[in-house]
Amino acid sequence: MKLKRNFDILDYNVKENNRKVALSIKRNGKWENFSTNQYKETVDNFSFGLLAMGFKKGDKILTISNNRPEWNFADMGMGQIGVVHVPVYPNIAQSEQLYIIEHSDARMIIVSSHEFYNRIKPLADKVKAIEKIYSYDKIAGVPLWNEIVELGKQHKVEYEKKLSKIKDSITKDDLLSIIYTSGTTGRSKGVMLSHYNFMSNIMATHNILPLQIGDRWLSFLPMCHVLERMVNYLVQAKGCEVYYVESMDTIGENLKEVNPHGFATVPRVLEKLFDKIMLKGKELTGIKRILFDRAVSLGLRYELNRANGAWYEYQLKIANKLIFSKWREALGGNIKVIVSGGAALQPRLARIFNAAHIPITEGYGLTETSPVISVNYLKYPLLQFGSVGPVLNNVEVKIAGDGEILMRGPSLMKGYYKDSVRTKEAVDADGWFHTGDIGELGAHNILKITDRKKELFKLSTGKYIAPQIVENRFKESPLIDQLLVVGEGEKFAAAIIIPAFEYLHGWCFKKNLKYRDNTDLIGKVRVIQRYQKELDHINKTLGRHQQIKKFELTCHNWAPETGELSPTLKLKRNYLKKLYKAKLDHIYGYTDKFDDREQHEKQQNIDADE
Repeated sequence: MKLKRNFDILDYNVKENNRKVALSIKRNGKWENFSTNQYKETVDNFSFGLLAMGFKKGDKILTISNNRPEWNFADMGMGQIGVVHVPVYPNIAQSEQLYIIEHSDARMIIVSSHEFYNRIKPLADKVKAIEKIYSYDKIAGVPLWNEIVELGKQHKVEYEKKLSKIKDSITKDDLLSIIYTSGTTGRSKGVMLSHYNFMSNIMATHNILPLQIGDRWLSFLPMCHVLERMVNYLVQAKGCEVYYVESMDTIGENLKEVNPHGFATVPRVLEKLFDKIMLKGKELTGIKRILFDRAVSLGLRYELNRANGAWYEYQLKIANKLIFSKWREALGGNIKVIVSGGAALQPRLARIFNAAHIPITEGYGLTETSPVISVNYLKYPLLQFGSVGPVLNNVEVKIAGDGEILMRGPSLMKGYYKDSVRTKEAVDADGWFHTGDIGELGAHNILKITDRKKELFKLSTGKYIAPQIVENRFKESPLIDQLLVVGEGEKFAAAIIIPAFEYLHGWCFKKNLKYRDNTDLIGKVRVIQRYQKELDHINKTLGRHQQIKKFELTCHNWAPETGELSPTLKLKRNYLKKLYKAKLDHIYGYTDKFDDREQHEKQQNIDADE
């Protein structure tokens, strides 16, 4: 199978992997299935409709949508006539959405729901280039996307031969999509990705993903996220059935209904999943609690290639039968692989899930690289905890003199849209893309990320700290939900910490500690002492300069919608430092103690775009 353009996947499946269920989504309590033939017919009709509306190669259409089959119909329909797809996150700041609408030169917008329409309509009205807004869902007074499909049906005879000629004229290097990076600082950059940028990545990972024709894949990461989009193409190319969750709140329910063989996720979701498992384990008593704790202890010590010896493997086999089997059942019972990307995965999670026969394969890449540069296989020696796996066989990686990871290959972007200056800054004269991450290459060409160059900061002592690495270590604590590590130009590192309140509430109950609400709780002396004890314990595992010397607790949730996190759940560090300036000034002795409620009021006035 050779793929050069995104729609080659669909054409191949019509001939070779024609299935009764190609795509499916749960709506109003029922799963709605689309066969390969229905998929193909709808895509072609959408293409006919766009042609009838006057769309041509190079035009842009912007979409803001949840995951659904219609996303694929529109995406493929655009791709096979050369129209450029600009998918946008629904949960970014409106000012950023306005910037993207203007900067992308989109002619049309398609939204999925009333909620997104209400958010986008006032912005679109400010941009003259936008001719019309369509919706997937019924909204009073708003044309349905299906009107384009129906228009296409009416003009099928007129455009059928023309569509065939246009498809033949689309080359692998033609622009398929502009994806605006959700960077943690500054304005988003429009990453231009060609058909073959994606397809070369799919060809290089096709045999790594352990799925086969007819396997089921569950999709819930936003389709505008480059990893989810690439994997969405990949599993379709493998002949899998793709199921889209009803909502983020129904993932657990949908897992049990679909019994998928895999899904893609970001580490934050796996952290939350593990925390929930641990909380349920804490509720057990007697022999069940002893068995649970023993299984977790074994899992966290898991080593590849049976390195722990026969006795350990025997104990693990029992743990898998008695405890870990229930973990697998909660995920549907059929998981062959979980793909993790977008941020660093805690090695302990890779260990324990793999020990539980829930294989997690962590990869590395960026939007600019379509996205995979390297990825772990499922077995030793091409799977190593703490690494991001072997470099793909069609990608070159070298380590610069300062340790930065450089990449080049067919999956490297065409450049940043309308930004030649930043393109030249990112890609040097020899074609090497500068990732901004620090790493090293080992045996089997396995890549390991050692620092995040983009996030490194230096203490006044001259010591450098990679905050994400330190944060991941502290997030292993059941007491900590999130934290921000800071210290640029200061004598020591400090942190803003969001407690894991469900766990903390249980601790308070056992200690008979009374409180009014979470704001009152985080000010309790005993709570602060408990967190200091926890930090003291974890600090012993870190280098002296990495240790958290002081901290402040906060009870305010961080989310993409309120600006603290990117759409892929990464910390927006500059915004958070401004948000918690009063707390940080107190930590470093620039101000006296303040009232946290007063600080919360100040936080509400900060522009989330900064």
